[in-house]
Amino acid sequence: MATTRSDGSDEPGCSDDQDTSTRLASRYSEVRALTESLAEPLSPEDQTVQSMPDVSPTKWHRGHATWFFETFLLQPGLSGYEPYHPAFAYIFNSYYETVGARHPRSERGLVSRPGTSEVADYRLHVDKAMAKLLRGSMGEDVRALVELGINHEQQHQELLLMDIKHVLSRNPLRPAYRAPGAGGSAPTLAGGSRPGPAGPGALGWYEHEGGLAEIGHRGDGFAFDNESPRHRILLAPFALADRAVTCGEWLAFMQDGGYSRPELWLSDGWSAVQQQGWHAPLYWSTEEAYSSSGSGWQIFTLAGPRPIDPSEPVCHVSYYEADAYARWTGARLPTESEWEVVAARREVRGNFLDRSSLHPRPARPAGTTLFGDVWEWTASAYSPYPAFRAAPGAVGEYNGKFMVNQYVLRGGSCVTPDDHVRASYRNFFPAGARWAFAGVRLARDPGGDR
Repeated sequence: MATTRSDGSDEPGCSDDQDTSTRLASRYSEVRALTESLAEPLSPEDQTVQSMPDVSPTKWHRGHATWFFETFLLQPGLSGYEPYHPAFAYIFNSYYETVGARHPRSERGLVSRPGTSEVADYRLHVDKAMAKLLRGSMGEDVRALVELGINHEQQHQELLLMDIKHVLSRNPLRPAYRAPGAGGSAPTLAGGSRPGPAGPGALGWYEHEGGLAEIGHRGDGFAFDNESPRHRILLAPFALADRAVTCGEWLAFMQDGGYSRPELWLSDGWSAVQQQGWHAPLYWSTEEAYSSSGSGWQIFTLAGPRPIDPSEPVCHVSYYEADAYARWTGARLPTESEWEVVAARREVRGNFLDRSSLHPRPARPAGTTLFGDVWEWTASAYSPYPAFRAAPGAVGEYNGKFMVNQYVLRGGSCVTPDDHVRASYRNFFPAGARWAFAGVRLARDPGGDR
């Protein structure tokens, strides 16, 4: 392809393919660098701990995201590439059965070696090889795999922060991932409270007339396979709350015996309450030192413990808790279709991954966004869209085989990279999961009393 100079003559220029490859290489480097930046505040010991089977050590996240590029791009696509270590295919494989054997997920915290410095060397080895691959000629299938790998690493950036929060919360010292004022939280006021608006005000509603609508990825830009195909759905009239449920509203639920009233709970949820002793969201606790804050409750954050802010969105609640709260209010949880048709009309903006705020921010009156702060549980089971087909080969294991016994969440959170969210994005977790940055947005039917 030739480009035209200002004097009207032609000269050799970069093709569209070259421009695309350059942009892809730049994005690859930025995302890989962010992962290392997120791990930087952590000691080697921090990066090795696994506090429960669902949590993975930080160094494993760093290694696994690297293994993805090595396994699916470099080994089949870069002539002469030599894997960094033959055992890493076993250590860092997550769930790709067709690729080979893998180390048990629940035992990742037992792997003291490779250490964090060797994982860093592994990442550098793969990055150098990826630079060669990205400089060469790539077909659309290879570019798509690179884009998938980049978005896969962004998912693990969020998981890294989710998991290290759980790890640090189990430490008796209750250490901060980043101390206040060091880029880990909003500024604090005397007594430890955060600045914010006086309150979010009364709950408002986005009214929707119902009828035929479409949901799913439109086809522009990247999306995961579970967001397609786009399809038509029929909606009854409904209303969606204009903001997420706040900690202050959740405290009212607790004070009204929300965790001790079985009539509010699904049977499985009530069993979880009884067996696990739930009486508040994950990371909430009471200590006498915080009783002057009003409620007596404090929350563990990535900046360490601090008093509950009643105006911020409640976070770290399970689907069971979200459903019980909705039942208590007389409202309900939205379906994912209801959530998407409202969100698709709005700009994707909000409190996403920001090194100065790794926590939900206080809700503001007359909220105008459905994105950021907390992932929002929907009433929709995670299942395939009509005519969904998993991709052939190992990458087909990415999403499709998990479409059972989980619920969909929408909207992104305060630890989701800001260019990783769209209205059609479908996150998913089991109903009892609480360590995700998940909260609640209500819906109601016509004539509802909220």
